This record gives sequence, structure tokens and C-alpha cells, in this order.
Amino acid sequence: MTTLLVIAKEPRPGRVKTRLTPPFTPEEAAVLAEAALADTLDAVARTPARRRVLVLDGTPGPWVPPGFDVVRQCAGGLDERLAQAFAGCDGQALLIGMDTPQVTPELLTVDWSGCDAYFGPAEDGGFWALGMAEPDPARLRGVPMSTPQTGEAQRARLAGLRVRDLPCLRDVDTASDADLVAKSAPGGRFATALAHLTPTVDR
Repeated sequence: MTTLLVIAKEPRPGRVKTRLTPPFTPEEAAVLAEAALADTLDAVARTPARRRVLVLDGTPGPWVPPGFDVVRQCAGGLDERLAQAFAGCDGQALLIGMDTPQVTPELLTVDWSGCDAYFGPAEDGGFWALGMAEPDPARLRGVPMSTPQTGEAQRARLAGLRVRDLPCLRDVDTASDADLVAKSAPGGRFATALAHLTPTVDR
């Protein structure tokens, strides 16, 4: 069974979702980040898994549901932090971030038969999910992160493996992204939080 990893930042004002500011204040951006993280962790909690791990930059709060192991992110760039998250796994592992609150247990329930890796591209050119049947941190180290070519570069690192692609999802980076993601998952905490903030901002 799969180990599910979520890499995330503690939702503190000024440290998360800074590209939402403006139109949102840092405090509002943190509210949205916490809602996105809560939705993500809820989806992971409802997905069958060998182990559930929150790889966290910061201090855990009441938004961490029962059943998660919380481990601290290592120092270094995002490639190194992702690599280290996989290094702590024994066997099949699937990693996602906190930027896709529309994710569902159905998307995260993966079948490893005849498959060595999973790759979930993001609409901004990055990726929202990466899975490996035999985690190899070297396949992440040195990949340029947060660029329009990140997904392409990471996908190329899986050369030689039997890869299954997951659906392309939109990360929440901008206010426009937030609107579109909320519409795709209208019943979630993220959509509810955004709806409460919408009347107070001019986007």
C-alpha cells in the first residue's frame, strides 16, 4: 500500500500564498492557505494508505487531522526538500503539495501494478503529484523548481521508468487560480473561505 506525503508550509501570514497579495491581505492569504491545506489533508485522510505523512515547514496546528505523522522539512531548495521527503519512505510513495485543494481520494488511489511512477502535471508547467514505487531522491535533486519548465524537467527525470500520468490540475497561485479552483470544488473549505472573502476585495 502507498505512503502518502503532503509537503506544506504552516499557514502563517506573510509566509504562504504571497502571490495572492494583493488583492488579498497577508492574513486573508493565510486563511485561504489553511483552507487549502485542510482540504488536501482531508482528501489524504480519506484515501487508503500505508502511512500518511505531513512534511511541514513550520509548526503543526489544529488543522492536522488524526493519523498523520508530521516530519520537519530539511533545509535547502525545494528539490532537496522533496528529495528528502522521498528518502524517508520505504516502498511505494506518492507526494502532493497543498496547492490543489480540489484533489480527491479517487485521484490519490493509485494502482502500482505494471507501473514504476506516477506524474501529475500542473497547468502552470509544474507538477502537483509525483509517485515512485521505489523512491529515488536522486530523481529530484537538481530539478529547477518554480519555473514553467519544472514539470517537463521532472518528467524527464523519470526516464526508464514505466510512468502513468495523472490528470492535469491547477495550482492555487493567483486570485484567478483561486476562483477557478473554488468553482471546481464548490463544497470544500477552500471554496467556502474564498466566498467569505470575495465581497471584501476587488479582484
